[in-house]
Formats: sequence, structure tokens, C-alpha cells
Amino acid sequence: MTATEHVAIDAPASLEELWMPFTANKAFKQSPRLLGASHGMYYTSTDGRSILDGCAGLWCVNAGHGREPIVRAIAETAANLDFAPAFQMGHPLSFQLATEVAKLMPGDIDHVFFVNSGSEAVDSALKIVLAYWRARGQPQRVRFVGRQRGYHGVGFGGISVGGIAPNKAAFEAQLLPHVDHLPHTHGINENFHTRGQPAHGAHLADELEAIVAARGAETIAAVIVEPVAGSTGVLVPPVGYLERLRAICDRHGIVLIFDEVITGFGRLGAPFGAQKFGVMPDMMTVAKGLTNGAVPMGAVGVRHAIYETIVNATAAGIEFFHGYTYSGHPLASAAGLATLKLYRDEGLFERANDLAPYWEDAVHSLRGLPHVIDIRNIGLMAGIELEARDGKPGARGLDALIACFNAGLLVRVTADIVALSPPLIIEKGQVDHLVETLGGVLKALE
Repeated sequence: MTATEHVAIDAPASLEELWMPFTANKAFKQSPRLLGASHGMYYTSTDGRSILDGCAGLWCVNAGHGREPIVRAIAETAANLDFAPAFQMGHPLSFQLATEVAKLMPGDIDHVFFVNSGSEAVDSALKIVLAYWRARGQPQRVRFVGRQRGYHGVGFGGISVGGIAPNKAAFEAQLLPHVDHLPHTHGINENFHTRGQPAHGAHLADELEAIVAARGAETIAAVIVEPVAGSTGVLVPPVGYLERLRAICDRHGIVLIFDEVITGFGRLGAPFGAQKFGVMPDMMTVAKGLTNGAVPMGAVGVRHAIYETIVNATAAGIEFFHGYTYSGHPLASAAGLATLKLYRDEGLFERANDLAPYWEDAVHSLRGLPHVIDIRNIGLMAGIELEARDGKPGARGLDALIACFNAGLLVRVTADIVALSPPLIIEKGQVDHLVETLGGVLKALE
């Protein structure tokens, strides 16, 4: 079998032993949706049906499935260097990948700390910020500012600065202290059915000034936001919003972190949201598209001065007591190098940018269908918001997900919002098929 061939995996004999993440386990196991193979733009279900991938797996398979250069790089590396310790040791691939990632990042973000997921990237970034302020002689800067409806993974740090209520509800008593939240930018009447960045809402960034006034700038370590809030339903920043956040952070000496786990690696038609919006953060968290989803990996990118401050604060020995067994794992590093080369060789970031207007027209053609109350898009992302059923928030969205799967389309839903983010290799005909399939599902929903 060659690297580009694929054989569907048979359905398992038992579903009971696996505790599935972010899933209604009892309902799923009564009527499972199982994927057995993937190639290009499609999955194959274990019952042999072709499923068009409308969400790049889980926002991560930007170059499409089963890409031969990535598969080959992983296999060759596994045969040559299956594992190398990252503590007090190193291997060439992780250094090479750090160099390539730094080349893509904006401005003087030129140092990269490898982790294994977006959640780990966020928690690592928060620790880096605290280490930075301690090294600068300002250990009182311990407060973080996140945003309502923000998603920053599921570590205790991530859910603390995040703003999705169900993710936090069971853990409120043990979350990080000293965390405030900006208001989200969703639900402004003038912005419904906006194409690209909405015109209204930049003023909501000014709420950061209120937090500064209440807490004192000298206590605030960092602000963390997603350039586009993905997992909460594709919330696109209003024109001028990110610029205002940057200006306020500059005025008060606050570190600005962009969580680019979803918006990174071409999703917006640029390497990162920072370049798309022309706003320079001090740190960035990335994952997902870094390895095309083939091997788990994430990273934190930091500006030169932050790295130098932390490292030079220690005369000798370990400067930052943090890391993971699998930081910069050889297989993940090989996958990352092959993925970034594939992005370059095929011009996938530019391709996404060129396709974005067609994508925009296609998704907005769903306006006026039953239950559709808002559509928003940017790059190759879109959120189609459905009216919630009385007393049953999220029920219509879940029904849409299941109906789409049964109709041969994989989508992502968050509550009653259908989120779309296809691989960047999608063709116009596949865009049409995706929208037609989703439209048919929406028309049929009760």
C-alpha cells in the first residue's frame, strides 16, 4: 500500500469503554457516527459513505487529508528517530521547525516554545507572561484579562481566561484568581449578516480601560483574545477593535496575546490573523494547522525581548521551569516541517485568500432559509446562526450536525451555530456542494 492509499477501519466491537470528549456519550453510543478513513477533501464512514469535510477535521486539516509528503515525513522519521528527550537534550528537527515557524510569524516574534495542543499552548503562554514580569522586577503583574465567549482550551488556565460558561461551570471554585473578562462583540443588531469585518463594536475594546482603572495597570500581566473567536461560533472582530486593544495595551504596558490556534496557518488567507488584521501581538499561541492535524503539536511564539528578558534574568541553569515530555517530538516536528513546505509549495494561504470571495457569496446564499438568523464570514470561515428552540438551546444545532452527517457533510456546531472551516484545498464545486447540502438540511429541519 502506498502512502496515498487508504483503507477504512472497521467499526469497533464495543463503544462502551471509551469516554468521549465534548460528546453526549449515551446518545452517541446509541447512534454512532464513525469515520474510518480520510483522503483529500473527504472522510469515509465505517459504513462506506463519503463525507465531505466542511470543518477541516476540527479546524486543523488545512492542507487536506492523507497528504503524501506529510505521511512520508512521519513514517521516515519514526523509522529513524522515534523519540528524543526535550529536557537538556535536543534533536535537529525541532530546531528546524522553530526556525520555519518563526519565519511565518509577524514582526519580531522570533522564538518558539513547543507544546502538544492549543490548550497547552495557552497555559504555557500564561506562565511565560508571569515569568516575564517577574524577570522584569514586576511580580505584582499577575492579573489576566480574557473575553466573554472566548475559547482558550480546557486547561485550568485556559478555562479561567476563557469565557464559555459550560466549560467552566463545574470548576468555578478552582479557577485561576485575578482574571477579568472583556465583553464579547456578538449580537449587535447592525452587524447581522455582515460580510467580513462588521462595522460596529470597536468601542467594546474600550472596556479594557475600565478594567485598568478598577484594577490598576501595574497589576495586569496580559490580555488574551482570539483574533476571530472560532469555537464560540465564528465571531469576527469589528473594524478597529483589535487596533484599539493594541493601543490600550501599549498605553499601559500590558502584554497582548493572540490565540491563533484556529486562525493560524492560512485560515484567514494569511499566515496568521495578526497579518490579516495588521495588528502586532506580543505573543501568539498556535496548534492545529501547524502539523495539518497529523500529529498533535502546538507552540507559543514570543517577541524577542520577552525571550531575552526571561533567559537573561538567570545567571546559569534552567531559566524557565516548564515543559512537556513530548515538546518538539520528532514525529510532530517532521509533520510540521512537511506541512509548512506543503503550504508554501501549493500557495495554500494565497489560495484561501483568492477563494474567500466565492466562499462568502456561497455561504450568504443561505440567508432567508428557515431558522437562519445570522451569517458571518471571513477568510475560509463562516458561522451560520440558527434560531434556538424554546427552552432547548443547542437542540436545533445538534440536529443540524447529525442531519448533515447523514447527508454526507461534516460540520461543526456550537450550540445553535453551524461553524464551517473547510480544508484550504476545497474547490468551487465542492463549496457549492457543501452549501447545497447544508441548505437542504436547514430546509428540512423541524
